Amino acid sequence: MRPLPILRTAFAATLLSSTFSLGWGQTTAPSLILHHGRILTVDAGFSIREALAVDATGRILASGGNQEVLALKESSTQLIDLGGKTVMPGLMDSHVHPSAALTEYDHEIPVMETIQDVLSYIAARAKATPEGSWIYVRQVFITRLKEQRYPTRQELDQAAPNHAVNFSTGPDCMLNSLALQLSGITRDFKITDGGPGKVEIDPITGEPTGLLREMGRFVKMKQKVKSPSPAEVYERTRALFQDYNSVGLTAIGDRGAGRASLDRYEEMKKRGELSLRVMCSHTFNTVGMWRTIEQGIDEVIAHPLCKGDDRLRIIGTKVWLDGGMLTGSAYMRQPWGISQVYGISDPAYRGTLNIQPETLQRMVDKVTAAGLQFTAHSVGDGAVHTLLDAYEKVNTEHPVRNTRACITHSNFMSEEAVRRAAALGVMMDIQPIWLHLDSRTLLGQFGQERTRWFQPLKSIFAAGGVVGGGSDHMQKIGSFRSVNPYNPWLGMWIAVTRTARFLDEPMHPEECLTREQAIQMYTINNARLLFLESQTGSLENGKQADMILLDRDPLTCPINDLAQTKVLKTWLAGQLVYQAP
Repeated sequence: MRPLPILRTAFAATLLSSTFSLGWGQTTAPSLILHHGRILTVDAGFSIREALAVDATGRILASGGNQEVLALKESSTQLIDLGGKTVMPGLMDSHVHPSAALTEYDHEIPVMETIQDVLSYIAARAKATPEGSWIYVRQVFITRLKEQRYPTRQELDQAAPNHAVNFSTGPDCMLNSLALQLSGITRDFKITDGGPGKVEIDPITGEPTGLLREMGRFVKMKQKVKSPSPAEVYERTRALFQDYNSVGLTAIGDRGAGRASLDRYEEMKKRGELSLRVMCSHTFNTVGMWRTIEQGIDEVIAHPLCKGDDRLRIIGTKVWLDGGMLTGSAYMRQPWGISQVYGISDPAYRGTLNIQPETLQRMVDKVTAAGLQFTAHSVGDGAVHTLLDAYEKVNTEHPVRNTRACITHSNFMSEEAVRRAAALGVMMDIQPIWLHLDSRTLLGQFGQERTRWFQPLKSIFAAGGVVGGGSDHMQKIGSFRSVNPYNPWLGMWIAVTRTARFLDEPMHPEECLTREQAIQMYTINNARLLFLESQTGSLENGKQADMILLDRDPLTCPINDLAQTKVLKTWLAGQLVYQAP
């Protein structure tokens, strides 16, 4: 399939002489030439060149054959002979949470793949912390545990009888008896703040099982851990960004930015230590009266970074519309079904919808009218359709296309949802790693028919939609050891093969992407999603030279080697920000 067309840059360079008239009355010459390689431009035709020239401002002057580009060199031009190696645009992750850098500040957290791993970790923490204190286990997803279930309240009690335990997985959590007691959660607990939530009740005893859905705000946790100083937070964030550079990332979407993180990014930029582009989705409170919610949106709109640049900017807002598929609370159009895995006993249960449709529409209208991108965590097909309904209604007042209106996660879709999103210009921010790690559990819960439209990547491309690749990186530094793994080459391999752990066959292979399409997901498509396509996302004349040098060609290497691609150098606007040791 022919790649989607991209916006053309106005900065046209010619190959007529060793200096160039760049259209703004300025002449320049190459400061860097890469030659004798394979330059994957990811332009509209997915052109492949032999050489590329970059000027002193970090913009691409020209690309083409070795002879014609080398003819442009001057005495001051740096020459790099690629020796046949591949260069391509810098990669982008549409969805990360850089606070992940702080996860192991207090202590290293082991990999937990079984219930016993979880209980052993809790028991070890019980020995290391005073009795009566809290033990907090975050983002160990039941879909990825061998037993495919939550640890029970009783198991948590046995592992730490004198501690309050909160086993938290995204919007849902399992508490032990002491944690329930300290939080005041009983069989008679009522939600009175107008927000979402559900206390799961044991049908035999009539008592809480310990499983709470969308109720983290009611857990009265007082955890005693070491807290990093502002300088330590800064340094760990900088280290994470350098690790992002090491796997080829030159831009990220922070899908949960707040004032503290924005201040930190501004300081990094001021010091010249922001080694990638950071496009931010600011959060705001969604519970309470509209007057309060609107005030939060107004504060985001007024933030100076809404008028930021291509290195740091607030591009929009992010809210959480439903729960999670990893925890059993994604909002579905049909009931989930009774499930031991997810602890679901109600046959009519469809998940949780955190924002009522009328309020959601008002939020979308307010944000998009300000020219900002609205996106919502929308995992289930019920949430996806609810958000598309809101976009369609607002679109009758003002077009949402130019604001890059987005659906974050968009895991469970439908043929109708794919078509509607493309028609509206609504983009998708999808994480292939979930397909790889979680399909075994999802297939067991929903079957082949209901998973047919799970991450329908090829259908989105075919419909003319825009889908960007992300990771939803939540914890730890390390592209393979993190939760969720943020290695973009792993993401591409999954998108191309749809290989899932513990399954013998690909997960609906009819939705496999080509390698070119997978590359587009992490380059030009993410550039569109993050408002960067006029500056980067492809190696075209006039664009900024965000680019990476690889140890293999991702278009031709054996497919099962793609996930192991190594980045040898990473440039941001022509400046080297990473070099492999």
